[in-house]
Amino acid sequence: MVICDKDVSVRTGNILSRVSQTRDVINTLDKTISSLERQLAAARAAKADTEEGSPMVTKSGTKDLNESRRVFFFMGIITALRNRKRRNSIRETWMPQGEELKRLEKEKGIIIRFVIGHSSTPGGALDRAINAEEEQHKDFLHLNHIEGYHELSTKTQVYFSAVVAKWDADFYLKVDDDVHVNLGVVSSTLARHRHEPHVYIGCMKSGPVVAQKGIKYREPEYWKFGEGNKYFRHATGQIYAISKDLATYILVNRHILHRYANEDVSLGSWFIGLDVEHIDDRSLCCGTTPADCEWKAKSGNHCGASFDWSCSGICKSSVRMKEVHQRCGEGDQAIWDTSF
Repeated sequence: MVICDKDVSVRTGNILSRVSQTRDVINTLDKTISSLERQLAAARAAKADTEEGSPMVTKSGTKDLNESRRVFFFMGIITALRNRKRRNSIRETWMPQGEELKRLEKEKGIIIRFVIGHSSTPGGALDRAINAEEEQHKDFLHLNHIEGYHELSTKTQVYFSAVVAKWDADFYLKVDDDVHVNLGVVSSTLARHRHEPHVYIGCMKSGPVVAQKGIKYREPEYWKFGEGNKYFRHATGQIYAISKDLATYILVNRHILHRYANEDVSLGSWFIGLDVEHIDDRSLCCGTTPADCEWKAKSGNHCGASFDWSCSGICKSSVRMKEVHQRCGEGDQAIWDTSF
């Protein structure tokens, strides 16, 4: 029997097509198995937290609308006990309030909370003031964590462990309480990476390790960074986002993750050696001067986040947040008009 070249070509093409399809099926199964393994590990870690003492304190009467379904992202605004003026400046500008905050969760799948721990003397005046503020605004996530500037790395680890155990989100964000945020721009930015695994988004930086005593941002373990004495690339701490699998990794491995003096360095160190995609997005670190965020806003290229590098946040943010919002804000309707 004579087999023509055309028949051979067709059969070869069919075989190659089936091989390709088989590979696609195997890859899909691998991803599904990996996802299930992460979910199982997260469930075990969450169960262990329940037995050992959860990193999150649940307040009665403040049940969140979306904790039982998948949401787009959870944004935690890291704040301190005495920073009420900063929180109010955010409430009065870029963070929706009351029914609008609930609508944001229901319609857009976006949850925003101020993240707070407690004082070293639980039940004291500072804690009572926070509880009163919570009764008024209902916009806090309470952590089982003692507040303190030198405890920010621990707070960051506790925060991500708590939220990924409770909320099923695509992304988890950390934002400082002296940063201006345009929610529409941030949402669009995250949406572009929604289906990518192992994503770490922020303004990536490096720089010298501070070894001198008495200097801000000193790193006592400076010797670990070698002769070059420079940090590895990591997202600056004012704002960054990580995908669910990375947050789950923090939850599962929280007991053995090393914490450096600076929380942004700590987070970056946790991902070294992992297959993580570092996304350097400069729209998340605009300045507040007219030459930066204001001119970009006028040209239709709004920034995702704005702050002053010289102050590691907006200088005098409790006073200037409204001014920055007027110059750099995308408009209150932007988040509702944004599709993702």
